[in-house]
Amino acid sequence: MIDVLLVDDAPLLRMGFRMVLEAQPDVAVVGEAGNGAEAVALAAELKPDVVLMDVRMPGVDGIEATARITAADLPSRVLILTTFDLDEYAFAALRAGAAGFLLKNAHPADLIAGIRTVAAGDGVVAPRITRQLIEAFARQSDPAGAGPRADERLERLTDREREVLVEIARGRSNAEIAETLGLSEATVKTHVSRILPKLELRDRVQGVVFAYEVGLVAAGSQPGTDK
Repeated sequence: MIDVLLVDDAPLLRMGFRMVLEAQPDVAVVGEAGNGAEAVALAAELKPDVVLMDVRMPGVDGIEATARITAADLPSRVLILTTFDLDEYAFAALRAGAAGFLLKNAHPADLIAGIRTVAAGDGVVAPRITRQLIEAFARQSDPAGAGPRADERLERLTDREREVLVEIARGRSNAEIAETLGLSEATVKTHVSRILPKLELRDRVQGVVFAYEVGLVAAGSQPGTDK
């Protein structure tokens, strides 16, 4: 079972999410919180697999709550819910350790798929919204136009691992990367499992941000392009 903690200051939204999630045979809602402070306390107490976190809440918001949960080294992984395609408050959640983003009006099937993906230890990076958030984040992180920053961790990767990281940053799945690079999907999974520890990153979302920050992929680049 995947244990989920719902965090949103709107009781009706929490009720709607609970109804969708509890209709799944492999998902259980173990708690609800109406603000970030409650979320941090319940995450420590319940240790859910996934925290479905709203961004904008009174008091402790979703970004700060995400940072506290991550800093506490809990097994819980945070999936951010955002209202707008480019929610400025969601950018900081990448730094705080969020494992992915979904729109609040996402199709229920996408919500369930995102929760399962995050619970399995991966990041939600494929949807269009996530690529847009990451690209906007990359541009905001370099407001002076100083360009990519150097990072010695990049030198730890082989040429093939760099190629795989670029494809991850373009939002491609393992199957799509395998097809693009002429590899088996199992080989791609092996590369990914080596890349993240070498870069000292938790998941694919952090891998995407890293790739933009060091200049492996330019902001605005879309899958299937070399921009």
